Amino acid sequence: MSPEPPLHSDAPPAKVTLGLIQTRHVASKQANLDKALARIAEAAASGAHVVCLPELFAGLYPCQSEDHRRFDEAEPIPGPTSDALARSAREHGVVVVGSLFERRDAGLYHNTAVVFDADGRLAGKYRKMHIPDDPFYYEKFYFAPGDLGFRSFPTRFGRIGACVCWDQWFPEAARLTALRGARVIFYPTAIGWLADEKDTFGASQHAAWETMMRSHAIANGVFVAAVNRMGLEGHIEFWGASFVADPYGNVMVRAGHDVEATLLVECDFDQIDAVRTHWPFLRDRRVDAYGDLTKRYLD
Repeated sequence: MSPEPPLHSDAPPAKVTLGLIQTRHVASKQANLDKALARIAEAAASGAHVVCLPELFAGLYPCQSEDHRRFDEAEPIPGPTSDALARSAREHGVVVVGSLFERRDAGLYHNTAVVFDADGRLAGKYRKMHIPDDPFYYEKFYFAPGDLGFRSFPTRFGRIGACVCWDQWFPEAARLTALRGARVIFYPTAIGWLADEKDTFGASQHAAWETMMRSHAIANGVFVAAVNRMGLEGHIEFWGASFVADPYGNVMVRAGHDVEATLLVECDFDQIDAVRTHWPFLRDRRVDAYGDLTKRYLD
């Protein structure tokens, strides 16, 4: 195991190894959780400092239909699944990012990312802000939009941000997360192909997805880690291809489309300062001129 610096040190390590866990999922919550905990342990034993799971990892993707019975899968935070992630983070001395179907109160649910620090404490949570409503992605039926804003969280291994899936298409989300000090933005994801679209649009859909997040890395001078599901669930073939991009937008590591995988990649956070001084996008932003971004459209 790597040496463990003090929690919330003023000088966290510059080089941090990310672990991305790409898995297929089954109907049994316990089986999915057991697999996730085993993969976290394996990643930690291989040197990972921060480990991220796919979106809504504890079950089959619930939003392919509007089914009130699926609300029974939700849990409060803290709850059994989040408690298990906290114990795993503490046991293995790693930061864990997980995505959960949160029951906030009766009739109020969110798609929520939790970040547990390496001692098992909750560093924070993020509620998915952008909620899609597409064929077989009927998330507006299940989830209220997030109300915590775009956030980053101090951890033993540096400040990290977490957004969720559909958030990854919005430059504003990445920008605000980076402006909160995140050195890496994680995107737990559930995205895939529909059978009647894959032949015609599949390559373009995947390329657009990856390109969008690589652009966030470049525009903000941060590392970006996308952690996707894989495998066929109902109408959706989740395409995997989890990856990490560096602040230049280079893909450092990428998983295959149709295999479970645990990706490990060392990120040098000192690179961020070098990139931002050579490409000073944050310096040259015209913050005085962007007020119209708060409007839906400019007629």
